[in-house]
Amino acid sequence: MSDIAGNIAKILAQIPDSVELIAISKGMPAEAVRQAYSAGVRHFGENRIQEAEAKIAQLSDLSDCLWHEIGHLQTNKVRKALQLFNYIDSLDSLKLARRIDRIASELDQTAVVCLQVKLAPDPTKYGWSPKELEDAIPELLQLRRLRFRGLMTILPQGDSPEQNLELFKSLKRLQDKFRMQFPPSSLTCLSMGMSDDYPMAIQAGATEVRLGRAIFK
Repeated sequence: MSDIAGNIAKILAQIPDSVELIAISKGMPAEAVRQAYSAGVRHFGENRIQEAEAKIAQLSDLSDCLWHEIGHLQTNKVRKALQLFNYIDSLDSLKLARRIDRIASELDQTAVVCLQVKLAPDPTKYGWSPKELEDAIPELLQLRRLRFRGLMTILPQGDSPEQNLELFKSLKRLQDKFRMQFPPSSLTCLSMGMSDDYPMAIQAGATEVRLGRAIFK
């Protein structure tokens, strides 16, 4: 297995204390997560319900782990996701928002979510366009079982560093714009930046970065 602890030490030395590191542990064995935990990581991202359920059970002794659902969430898997994860980081449609709100009410819990924004056309990515999200806000604010912790984006592949930086900055501008419509403690998180571009995302205002290959390579 790779030098997970060494990789994490290098990353933590490069990012401000104000930026949370989420280790994208999908596809990795529980032992790799345990090594990342020992190196100081507490936030982990998974995108497959069955894999996550088994892994979380194996790591149940790590009681302060925080688990993020990071992939496109199908509506028929919402109940299990709410039971497994601390955060749903990829809320990408009103249909899904309504479903999460209803199931969270049945479970008598609050769903803590990030709204996924698609900043540029990309058929391989889910998410609201900025205009679609703006139009959806009035209805989203009526869903009482959702707590909107922030905005999330995944950039399209193939753009230049300059284009990527501008897209990251545009998510920050959206956050500044939309926060005025949400409760004061909402939309404080900007989840953007992955293994190839996280320094640029931090430059643009990211409050958390999602790294897989940079940690587990």
